[in-house]
Amino acid sequence: MPAAAYDQLCDHVREVALLASTESILSWDQETHMPAKALPFRARQMSWLSGRAHALATGRMMQKLIHQAQASRLRQPVQAANVRILAEDYERNARIPNRLVVEESELTAHAKHAWVEARKTSDFSLFAPHLEKLLGIARRKADLWGYAEEPYDALLHGYERGTRTREVAALFAKLKPDLAEIARNAVERGRSIRPNLLRGSYPVAKQQLLNAEIAASIGFDFEAGRIDTTAHPFCTTLGPRDVRLTTRYDERDFTSSLFGVLHEAGHGLYEQGLPENDFGLPSGRACSLGIHESQSRLWENHVGRSRPFWEKWLPRAAEIFPHLRRIGLDDFLKAVHRSEYSFIRVEADEATYDLHILLRFEIERRMISGALSVKDVPEAWNALFKELFGMTPPDAARGCLQDIHWSMGGLGYFATYTLGNLNAAQLFATARKQRRIASSIDRADYAPLLSWLREKVHAQGGSILPGEVMKTATGSSTNARHHLRHLRSRFVD
Repeated sequence: MPAAAYDQLCDHVREVALLASTESILSWDQETHMPAKALPFRARQMSWLSGRAHALATGRMMQKLIHQAQASRLRQPVQAANVRILAEDYERNARIPNRLVVEESELTAHAKHAWVEARKTSDFSLFAPHLEKLLGIARRKADLWGYAEEPYDALLHGYERGTRTREVAALFAKLKPDLAEIARNAVERGRSIRPNLLRGSYPVAKQQLLNAEIAASIGFDFEAGRIDTTAHPFCTTLGPRDVRLTTRYDERDFTSSLFGVLHEAGHGLYEQGLPENDFGLPSGRACSLGIHESQSRLWENHVGRSRPFWEKWLPRAAEIFPHLRRIGLDDFLKAVHRSEYSFIRVEADEATYDLHILLRFEIERRMISGALSVKDVPEAWNALFKELFGMTPPDAARGCLQDIHWSMGGLGYFATYTLGNLNAAQLFATARKQRRIASSIDRADYAPLLSWLREKVHAQGGSILPGEVMKTATGSSTNARHHLRHLRSRFVD
């Protein structure tokens, strides 16, 4: 009987996942291939699917099945954890009325289109009305969910379970002086490195060839995924063996798309490593965005920007792009590690990247609390950017319009990018303590590293809290020590 009750609950949850994954397919298509005039109907399709999925996830049948499973004596820890988390999810989801879910889904479909147009023309006013509505929905959801100290807590919990806003704020306040100092030193050092050393002609088709070879070499399964082109790189999972990566191309700089692919492939490796048979269940989904981002940043930075990696791949890159033959490995690495303040977060180097996150966290927190109005966002953004980077964005496209997240309703999770950096450095340092893994990394053989991540991180799914994942894998909760040591080693010392 216990197994039967649990199996019935799992079947119901998988039905919800089918609807949600179908909406994800439509969202992916909107970002990659959908013609512009299809938007109005696409918005209706997605809002309908969102509404049906939410109704199924919060209906009486879901409640009944959860209660039956809770009454069962489940002996397997993963099953018990799934039931507990599903009960928590139900309680959270049931507080949001179906009409609000449908409204948000339709709004985001239009908001993403408006953001694309606003970014093209650098006209914040085209996006501002959409942001105003989405911000209103975020606040309403926070009020419905409830929160301990401030509305941002309720939003952050959805992305990083067990984490409070004040904890993140205290961590960032402590990190800020160190990050600012490292950035200053790295940028000063970068001034002695020729800025255009890697500039050349890089046809998109040849970039795609190299990107695919490298993604496959680190373990990304192209029989269970693919790479496409979009305005803002992302990774999305459409099913247990259907992981989509996207990137954008600069025909004068092949590293822009390559590091984008490495980043998104890190996300993709995590998704491909989750328990396939548990798709839709807590044990078959990512633990948190901070853990998810640790995977992308680990592969992009700790692997993809390392000397062993380019000892292997620079000769192959030079075969595809012959003008790279004149650049030696040392000079190439200097160019890859060259630091400068950048207006665009996704193009920022490691030494300055976290400053972008500190900015966004503060702006979002102020917007959610009501301390910052939408109309004042560009001015507030530019002022804080000037404080952190010593320069002012020349236009909105390189300022507050550069990220797609707000248009997707993604308010409350920018902090997870820096949490991901901290987790990545800690996981990588721990993995390297094993001699076999360290020696293979030094030979640019990443199979043992991926196997370790599969066991310590991916296989855990979302059945435990992110802090527990880090303690299990590394022996301690998330801390900044490894990340700061890594940045100083690469950019200062």
